[in-house]
Amino acid sequence: MADKVGVYICGGCGIGDVIDTGKLMKAASGAATKQVHEHLCGPEGLTLIRQELDGEAPKVDGVVIAACSQRMKMDAFDFGEDVVTERVNLREHVAWCQEPNDEDVQAMAEDYVNMGIVRAQKATPPEPVSGEVSKRIMVVGGGLTGLTAAIEGADAGYELLLVEQAEKLGGFLDTVRKRFPSDAPFTELRPGGLKDKIEKVLYNPKIKVCVNAKIIKTDGQPGQFDVTLDTPDGQLEERVGSIVMATGWKPYDASKLGHLGYGASDDVITNVELERLASGGEIKRPSDGKPVEDVLFVQCAGSRDENHLPYCSAVCCMASLKHAAYVREQNPNARVYIIYKDMRTPGQYEAFYRQAQDEPLNFLTKGEVAGVTKRPDGKLAVQVTDSLLAKKMVVNVDLVVLATGMVPNSADGPLIRELEDNKIKARDAESEQQRAEAAQRVEELKQHDGTAILNLNYRQGPDLPVLRDGFPDSHFVCFPYETRRTGIYAAGPLRQPMDATRSEEDAMGATMKAIQAVEMAVAGRAVHPRSGDLSYPDFALQRCTQCKRCTEECPFGAINEDEKGTPEYNVYRCRRCGICMGACPERIINFPNYSVDQVASMIKAIEVPDEFEDEKFRILVFMCENDAYPALDIAGMNRIRYSPFVRVIPVRCLGSVNMVWIREAMNGGIDGVMLIGCKYGDDYQCHYADGSQLAETRLGNMREAVERMQIEPERLKLTQLAINEYDKLPTLIDEFVGEISEMGMNPMREFA
Repeated sequence: MADKVGVYICGGCGIGDVIDTGKLMKAASGAATKQVHEHLCGPEGLTLIRQELDGEAPKVDGVVIAACSQRMKMDAFDFGEDVVTERVNLREHVAWCQEPNDEDVQAMAEDYVNMGIVRAQKATPPEPVSGEVSKRIMVVGGGLTGLTAAIEGADAGYELLLVEQAEKLGGFLDTVRKRFPSDAPFTELRPGGLKDKIEKVLYNPKIKVCVNAKIIKTDGQPGQFDVTLDTPDGQLEERVGSIVMATGWKPYDASKLGHLGYGASDDVITNVELERLASGGEIKRPSDGKPVEDVLFVQCAGSRDENHLPYCSAVCCMASLKHAAYVREQNPNARVYIIYKDMRTPGQYEAFYRQAQDEPLNFLTKGEVAGVTKRPDGKLAVQVTDSLLAKKMVVNVDLVVLATGMVPNSADGPLIRELEDNKIKARDAESEQQRAEAAQRVEELKQHDGTAILNLNYRQGPDLPVLRDGFPDSHFVCFPYETRRTGIYAAGPLRQPMDATRSEEDAMGATMKAIQAVEMAVAGRAVHPRSGDLSYPDFALQRCTQCKRCTEECPFGAINEDEKGTPEYNVYRCRRCGICMGACPERIINFPNYSVDQVASMIKAIEVPDEFEDEKFRILVFMCENDAYPALDIAGMNRIRYSPFVRVIPVRCLGSVNMVWIREAMNGGIDGVMLIGCKYGDDYQCHYADGSQLAETRLGNMREAVERMQIEPERLKLTQLAINEYDKLPTLIDEFVGEISEMGMNPMREFA
């Protein structure tokens, strides 16, 4: 811990115009030295600090910078990893959002400085974890995405292990007749196949290829994954540092599309089945082998449909346009009908779409296919509701092609089917109890679905948890390629529906993340969101009660448990979010620079006015450092004012908030506690997956506890906020202060 803390107060950027810095310096308690400088981040100010860090008297081992936001001037105020450095935000959170020369604003600044001093005194410089780390990268899947990932990783100088369950490399794209256009003028299809990429992989000395291989077990953690493979030559043991999942996709099960004629007639086929016909030669009717004269394509067959696939698969429209070109190439006089909900041909693909529109025998219309029946003459009668012409029509054709969507190859097996079934049950249940039971089962299955491709030895399941719709992407807003298993990255159609060109780009991105993961592991640092963080939690297991809350609530599977339920921490899996610290009722989990005692001491450092001093409320705000804290910074930059009664403590995640902090705040006379964190749900996500939701659940329990203390539970509030909602944040704070004002002072002030 920092024994001698130096406090350095900046008077620039308007801070000195709002706050009495001389008085502020005198109010700072427990510091070995105090200095005020008008330009602390300038050469003279930084020299002043370094002299006291390097000097003999007074030599300091901890630094409190009372100036701008912790998110600013990070390089300037970097004094090395062996120096405890705490930032106190006097600029954005006080000077730029408060009245000048106001006693409440002065008290606000004094509290922040003293909270910063305590934080520094209770912190220890973190030391990097050390261990033997492999930089080798495993790529699972030998299709276009996997081949590209392997090539890119090898070109970057890393060794690769490429695992493919099929007997040869190439995947689906190695079987296609032609591929979408990729060069100007974007009207000509490319040759199919992946011969060049396959050869490049097979002859690269940095890439070891295992085909016809299955992963039996994956033990360990990033930098130390031990993978057991079942191959024709027997079992292999391989160590890798990170993993790129490129297991691709499969077509949606067309047997569920009986209303579109699939299964009722051999001449109703899927787009993938048509591709196979075209790759084998001439496109003929499956029922009798006759050449086709009329073909109808049904777009979004089962896609963008809550009863099947709720999403767009991104490639189906282009696939049908390509297949129409196949038909036209084979028979220039063939009639081609494309019935679509919307045509989606982004970017340069629009040129290919326009070319298809210009063909006189191509008929494209927006509509819905109501049914498909077989006529006595062998043709198919397709009932179409044309939404452009506002009329119903019947089209007689030789062949119907269903443009079925892409399903990620993480979504096999009975678990994912049970997941989808329970989603339907939860939606359509007749009673609240049935709905609740189905919803609970959905949440349970989200943690354990997947094909068990990796067979991970994780307490929380054998494979990658999916976010939604079977895709394992962990955080689609901020961290593409990321999954909820540190060091394992998803790429290509496994991550989300995409075409070949984007899959190649995706493979590059995921490979870069895999490289970053192993390099961070070598340095003992965390990956995103706290990229570069050296700290990791210490578990005082002698006081552990085996309650299993930390193992259950860790979103990233960093904590296994032994037979007795004692936590087994895997440091390289950890993202340093602190959710385990917030979960532990015994408070035995702490970081060297972020601990239960540290934050509790900061709360105690807040000067709560005498109970008889009216209208001097104190509101404690725990604010997530990812969205909420920067949003408050932006509000300050825009000079938006809010109540000076608030005291903000930034936290790594709302999930790291230990409820003992709230209890002690209430006992200490704090009038209200507000938690502000990331939004969560389908359209936005907590940076640590479940942190905000966990905090909401815990806070509900805490409301019951404070009510038993004869304190209004309304004094505790949780708010979700996106970073771009900075303009709403001051209003939310002021509204809460107003609610507390109506309730009056915390009755516990009398005993504080």
